[in-house]
Amino acid sequence: MTSSTPVAWALQGARDSLPMLIGAAPFGVIFGTLAIAAGLSPLTTQAMSLLVFAGSSQFIAVSLVAAGAALPVLWLTTFVVNLRHALYSATLLPYARQWPLAWRWPLAFWLTDETFAVVEHRFRTQGAAGGQWYWLGSSLAMYGNWQAWTLAGVLLGRSVPGLAQLGLDFAMVATFAAIVAPQLKKRPTLAAATVAGLTALLARGLPYKLDLMLAALLGVGAGFLLEGKRKEAA
Repeated sequence: MTSSTPVAWALQGARDSLPMLIGAAPFGVIFGTLAIAAGLSPLTTQAMSLLVFAGSSQFIAVSLVAAGAALPVLWLTTFVVNLRHALYSATLLPYARQWPLAWRWPLAFWLTDETFAVVEHRFRTQGAAGGQWYWLGSSLAMYGNWQAWTLAGVLLGRSVPGLAQLGLDFAMVATFAAIVAPQLKKRPTLAAATVAGLTALLARGLPYKLDLMLAALLGVGAGFLLEGKRKEAA
């Protein structure tokens, strides 16, 4: 029989996140090396992982810094890219609505693509019993993992020249594809992915990563639109 203590729930969340921890490891290394190559200090690089904790936005921010983009462009771009978290929150809200703010605020900060995939699957298939502890376990595992591999990337970036040019960033594409694919059976998610993908393809080459910003904005909008229609029809 499965234990139902808070510690057991948290450990289950961390254990279920293990494949995501492995998949995120190259991201942290690559981010650390790219940030150092872009001229960020080791302290700034690690602080970004500690305080922002948003892999895709951190990568985009580093590329914009390297391109000399103005701060308003950097802020707006990363904000729009992270709007997908609004969809994540809307999906998890029915389970977390009654939780105290002392739980919801930190868990919202720690919510990543990987943790969302793990937590949403668990809630949908097994219910939300012990959900905040399960979510916490996944979040802390992902957070600690990201800090450790960012530090590894910083150290490698300073000691191994040219590491950022080895093409390791393909691991990010593969892992995100694995995260997104199981969600595509839901119409709002499929619409968001389709619109975002087509927009990114058609708008590629725009300066300051505006193609990604536009793709994220239109993708989130399409997802919200279909999700609203689905709720009206229910």
